Amino acid sequence: MGRPNVGKSTLFNRIVGSRRAIVGDEPGITRDRLYGETDWQGRHLRVVDTGGIMPEEKEFIPTEIFRQARVALDEADAVIMVVDGRTELAAPDLELARLLQRTGKPLFLAVNKIDTLAQEADIEDFRRLGIREMFPVSSEQGTGVAELLDAILEKINAEVAGTVEIAEETGQEEPQAAETKVAIIGRPNVGKSTLLNRLTGTARAIVSPIPGTTRDAVDELVERDGRSYRFIDTAGIRRKGKTKLMAEKLSVVMARKHLEAADVALLVIDAVEGVTALDANIAGYAHESGRSLIILVNKWDLAGPGRPDGKKPADRNKFEQEARDALKFLSYAPVLFISATSGKGIDKVFPVLEQVAAERRKRISTSEMNRFLEMVDFDRASVPASKRVKIYYLTQAAVAPPTFILFTDRPVKLHFSYERFLENQIRRAFGFVGTPIWIKNRAR
Repeated sequence: MGRPNVGKSTLFNRIVGSRRAIVGDEPGITRDRLYGETDWQGRHLRVVDTGGIMPEEKEFIPTEIFRQARVALDEADAVIMVVDGRTELAAPDLELARLLQRTGKPLFLAVNKIDTLAQEADIEDFRRLGIREMFPVSSEQGTGVAELLDAILEKINAEVAGTVEIAEETGQEEPQAAETKVAIIGRPNVGKSTLLNRLTGTARAIVSPIPGTTRDAVDELVERDGRSYRFIDTAGIRRKGKTKLMAEKLSVVMARKHLEAADVALLVIDAVEGVTALDANIAGYAHESGRSLIILVNKWDLAGPGRPDGKKPADRNKFEQEARDALKFLSYAPVLFISATSGKGIDKVFPVLEQVAAERRKRISTSEMNRFLEMVDFDRASVPASKRVKIYYLTQAAVAPPTFILFTDRPVKLHFSYERFLENQIRRAFGFVGTPIWIKNRAR
């Protein structure tokens, strides 16, 4: 966090290791919260870049930026305040520092744009902000960033020590969230907007045969059987080279962003065209971001039994097997055959959605996990001898998605065969239908 144009997005890009945030000389380029992920010293970090904050600004856009930044602040375990080391300390810096200190969160000051050793002497004036943890950094060159991250992890590890055991033995399921956010994703023109209208019983989204009709995400809240579902119809995601208009480019970026904010993704596939490489690409976005998934094969009335064009109807079992082969990494995702236009099969979506949302938040106690671990024969995992680790115990550290920490004798990244074998065993024992499982290794 910090005032406009102090280099927050450059620091964000440096930490996450990619040009995730747009960077430029013009102040105020970043407006929304931007999320990125990275690993540091064996810990997985979720990093949030916020827009430049002017605490007393009353105009609409700056006020919205401030509101977005407050959401990020509420979510955070630690906060980096970024200041420009080449400018003098200003009243808005002091005001923002006071605001951040009042949150009680671990606070670190990154004095940015310190590109030479000679400049480091100039940072002492920034001690007036009252932030003890102060680090000279150059986001452009990367200097000082490692020391900053080390200090943050040291502080977080000290505060979080033992929390893996705190949430233990709490029963099987986390409390149901106030609402389940459901993103409808897929290629252009596969029937996402028609599906939204069918699920919500409204004409909420504009539907036309022209691909790319939807640009902004359209959402609608549905109450059903005492549960709330917020359906979000996203723009059709295309390959980067296929989007020409800036509005289309932005809509694709926003579609991915809304996907990352959802709990469950409904991946819509066109039954007539079958599973394409782009479908697999889009599914990959959802899988890697930890969203739960349900595969909906839409327009089945045009491809299955009784298809209107008189051609040989597609076989459901064969189609599902071909879809599974093309989307091997989604072996956990249920497949439903529907027609959004006629409404056929739509009644099956809500029960599966409820099941997947519950499985996403399911928690297994450590005692149960370790009884399970004793039953697993790891010799069956096809892992090279040099990559094997001695496993002490396994615990579930988080839900949504279910995240497990494996305590072993070596701080190494688990071999993919080990991880896949363990994931399959966990699913066999505990289910977790429709949700990816994340497994982290930590040396005891």
